[in-house]
Amino acid sequence: MTPPSHDRPIETPEQAGQYLETLINHEQRRDLSTARMDLGPIRALLERLGEPQAGLSILHVAGSKGKGSTCLFAEAALGALGKRAGVFTSPHLHRWTERFRVASEEVDGRVLAQAVDDLRPHVDWLRENDPDRTPTFFDATTAAALLIFARAGLDHVVLEVGLGGRLDSTNAVEPRVCAITTIELEHTDKLGDTIAKIAWEKAGIIKRAVPCFVGRLVPDAEAVIRDEARKVGAPLHALGKDFEPIAGDALAVLGRHQQDNAALALACVEALEGFDSVEARQKALSGICAAVLPGRIEVLDDAPRTIVDAAHTQASARELAAVLAAQPGAQRRLLLSVSEGKDLGSIFDALLPGFDEVYVTRAEPYRSVETEALAALVREHRPETVVVAIDDPGLAAREALAASKANDLLVAAGSVYLAAVAREHWSAPSGTPATSTKP
Repeated sequence: MTPPSHDRPIETPEQAGQYLETLINHEQRRDLSTARMDLGPIRALLERLGEPQAGLSILHVAGSKGKGSTCLFAEAALGALGKRAGVFTSPHLHRWTERFRVASEEVDGRVLAQAVDDLRPHVDWLRENDPDRTPTFFDATTAAALLIFARAGLDHVVLEVGLGGRLDSTNAVEPRVCAITTIELEHTDKLGDTIAKIAWEKAGIIKRAVPCFVGRLVPDAEAVIRDEARKVGAPLHALGKDFEPIAGDALAVLGRHQQDNAALALACVEALEGFDSVEARQKALSGICAAVLPGRIEVLDDAPRTIVDAAHTQASARELAAVLAAQPGAQRRLLLSVSEGKDLGSIFDALLPGFDEVYVTRAEPYRSVETEALAALVREHRPETVVVAIDDPGLAAREALAASKANDLLVAAGSVYLAAVAREHWSAPSGTPATSTKP
């Protein structure tokens, strides 16, 4: 199809971001109470773009938590095998280009700009001529990723589901392998108010005869996933039954949950590649064991011991608390911001007992709980904890760091937005991305 022309091409990632932000963006707009869950717009856009996803060898990853880590572990394994992989994850920590990775590197901004420039006229055409199929922000970013990957000469592509699975934009593809990491109550306004309903939405990525690998699931979720796999004739392989967690002491990252994610990634890569020797499997495993995962129980420094994590659910807060229990710290200080709609009580129950002082802030103006409201809830939940409320997240991060001595523990948790702020203010002055290290 021939799209209409535009006078000014998109030439930079900043311009690409500005254009994408003109589309409905449920990541940023908390006041939009419901997302339009519909594959029609992304399918219409991909059709107009010439079906860039056709012919790609795709690993499709869904789950409540751990799906981003699993994607990056899979990338590391494929890279260790000498394979070129494209990876699409969301959201980003600092830059738009972080969402799009090619051959283990963040994509060049000009490449992203070109992809968005190419899809813009088609998005605009649909907006003007077929309003019911107007692509959203996530439709467009997914399409941009698939355009980039189709042009990059890749061996495999790893796609992270944005929300749910069945009607997520990424589900317009036909994968070679599927994975579902974990399932817990999340986005109940969009996915359902029970584990079984949420599991059914995530099971929507399962395709006929496509092998599906699943992580540690509660019984209600596993029953739904197994039933859906049986209905479509998809081979199902479960952690703890068909493959085992990776030994924690082998990994460069912290947390028992990462042992599960690493094992899931290794199993998926084996399904993609078909390891032909013990040596091949060991190469893939070595890549996984060396992988660094920004913003995921990431140790930035040792004096003070400084850790950043994007934990924002009950399960992830518990995993973080389990890791922190073994961390040194004369005084233990938490920098906290949480998005609206989260189960604050369960997050507080997991995290607050481990800290002497909590710095409360608002990391994202649309989605985060207001600072004073969050501070009041923290004080109510745990009166013995010292609470410092600072509305500006950058200032809160700097003040928390300034208050911490060399033998203290300082942790940021509660949201991806806060993880990004903390990394910016607690990392090395050069701005070089920090790396995860063990104690």
